[in-house]
Formats: sequence, structure tokens, C-alpha cells
Amino acid sequence: MKKLAALVLVLLLVCGGALWFLASGQLNDFIKAQIETQGSKITSQQVNVNSVEMKLAEGAGIINGFSLGNPKHYKYKNAFSFDTVVLDINIKSLTEDPIVIDEITINNPQAFVELTNNGKANLKEILDEIEKNLPKSNEPVKESKTKEPNIRVTKLTLAQTSLSLDLSALGNKEHQVVLRDINLSNIGGTSGLPASQLGAQIAKEALSSIWEQAKKEQKKKIKDTITNKIKEKALDKLNSLFK
Repeated sequence: MKKLAALVLVLLLVCGGALWFLASGQLNDFIKAQIETQGSKITSQQVNVNSVEMKLAEGAGIINGFSLGNPKHYKYKNAFSFDTVVLDINIKSLTEDPIVIDEITINNPQAFVELTNNGKANLKEILDEIEKNLPKSNEPVKESKTKEPNIRVTKLTLAQTSLSLDLSALGNKEHQVVLRDINLSNIGGTSGLPASQLGAQIAKEALSSIWEQAKKEQKKKIKDTITNKIKEKALDKLNSLFK
């Protein structure tokens, strides 16, 4: 179960071969611990989860209070967090290959992006760590006593992410923006991905989409600031002519 990361990775592994664990009454704690442990490994940052409520027999699950810590040299405590993530599991697919997660919905996500005066950004650093920790296509596949299930996610939605964009280091200020909905589909492709790879792929695609929108907002805010300053100078000059 190495390199399991982000949001649903442990759930996927459990669905594929450990439904017996339901009887022990410890499934929720197990998933919570694995998300925190493996998520921290893949991102190189602290991952915390408040609680997990799984109802695999009903094809449903909720993960509450997720947070992904920020690199130490940035001011925000977290880089990304959400209140709840709701999972809709295709029950019929649990005995098939690949297993299908019909939908993952992330509610009230918050992203905290800070840019430095030397061109670095916290979210970009985390994405670089995820990329570094993802298995490479030319790496030999390690044999395992337990075959990992292949998983495919039909739809992943991050609804109206609240973005805190700090451009103070660039001579600007901190901005609060609500991003348009992020909708990702067919994660894992037709054949799916092994559970140990899919979680990291989900994290990569979700954070990459937020990062792309954040960069667009950065350009827009800086452009608006420059335009406003030019207008102010022109107005000042015009007023001076009529004194």
C-alpha cells in the first residue's frame, strides 16, 4: 500500500479486497490513518483528516475535515482543505475490473496560494513533490502477494473553490476569489489504474486544475492593478491642467 495518497486512495484499496474489514468496526479509523500517512508521503506535507464515515454496502462514503499542510517557508497554515468529500461507489463493479467510482464531490474546498518574489509558489512546490513521487512508466512493477485492484473514477467535482491568492511579495496584495467549478472525468482511463497510483493521480489533477486557475487570476489581478494605476496617474495629470 505504498504511495497511496489523497482523498479516496485507501477506500479504493479496501473496496478491491478487504470488505471483510467492515466486520471489525475499525474501517473508518483505518481509512483515516492511511489517508494521513500515505497522503503525507506523496505530498511531502502534513495531511490531516477529522473523520471518515464509510457505508460500502450502500456504495457511499464521506471524508470530513481534510487539510493539506503548506511548505514551512510560506505563511499559510494549509495549501488546500475541504469540509467534506462525498463518494458514490458503483456497487456492481466491486467484483469487476476495473472498480468504478461513479462520482467524487468535494464540498467547500479552499485553496491557499502564495507567490514569492523569486517566482516560486507553494502549490507548485507541492505539485512537484507529487510528480517526483509518482511511479514512472519505465519503473519495473513490484510483485505483491495481494493483487491491487484497478480503479476508474468517472467524475470528480470541486464545486466553487474559495481561493486565497497572496501576491504581496510581488508588490500587490492578497485577493479572495471563488473559482469556477472544476470537473474532471475518466480518471484512470478505460482500464483504470492500480489503487496505489490512482490516489496520487487524483491529487495531481485536482491541484493542477486549481493551480492553472490561480495563475490566470494572478495575471488578471496584476493587470487590473497596473491599469488602475495608469488611470489614476492620467486623472491626476488631467486635474492638474484645470487647476
